[in-house]
Amino acid sequence: MKASALEFRLRFWIIVVIYVLGFVAPWDLWLHLDGTGPNTHVWARLAVMLSRGGIMSITAAFNALLIAAIVCAGLGAWLRTWGSAYLTVDVMSDASMRGDCVVADGPYRYVRNPLYLGNWIHTLALALLMPASGAIFTLLLLVGFQMRLILGEEAFLREKLGEPYVAYCEKVPRLLPSLRPRVAASGARPHWMRAALAEIFMWGVTASFAVLGWRYHANLLLQCVLVWLGVSLIAKAARPKDHRAG
Repeated sequence: MKASALEFRLRFWIIVVIYVLGFVAPWDLWLHLDGTGPNTHVWARLAVMLSRGGIMSITAAFNALLIAAIVCAGLGAWLRTWGSAYLTVDVMSDASMRGDCVVADGPYRYVRNPLYLGNWIHTLALALLMPASGAIFTLLLLVGFQMRLILGEEAFLREKLGEPYVAYCEKVPRLLPSLRPRVAASGARPHWMRAALAEIFMWGVTASFAVLGWRYHANLLLQCVLVWLGVSLIAKAARPKDHRAG
């Protein structure tokens, strides 16, 4: 089922609510799924599970998971930045669906929805800081909501752009990237600085994991996530409009 126009308009805040619920896991007050104590987050629980088999020490397990989180956070940030550079920030953040032409440059030559894919990959890193039930809730609900958004956008673009977009969809996969470009580049020029500023939250989270993660302090990293969310909201409010065609 595709997302409604209201869901698309409020997509940023709906995703924020999904994250907040994942971190807070309010249902655990009644269901008691995640246990108690300072190390009930996924990072600690997975590290303990990996160390129990004797394959690695608990420290090595924490480090391996941290490295995986840094890779996921960085890959998600890069994929979204790459996509934003070609889509344009104005189109990406618009409250209504837009589609003036088929975007077939940068990551859009390999996958139709690099922004949603990058967001989900980045969330794999954030999930390490959540309680287990919250991480499962966030990852599943995020996939479901993003699929609704994708279906809504695709229906809109098929109706507005017609055969060129249908032909593009037949060549380029929706979410699993191709290893080689599936369409010829249209020659659009990327705007990297604006894209990087638009994804400042993701780059800030990546830097926080890379620099502060070695303290093994999940609450400190969570505080960094909140700080970067605030920074990104300020940057979003101050960002000048870009009215170029998408």
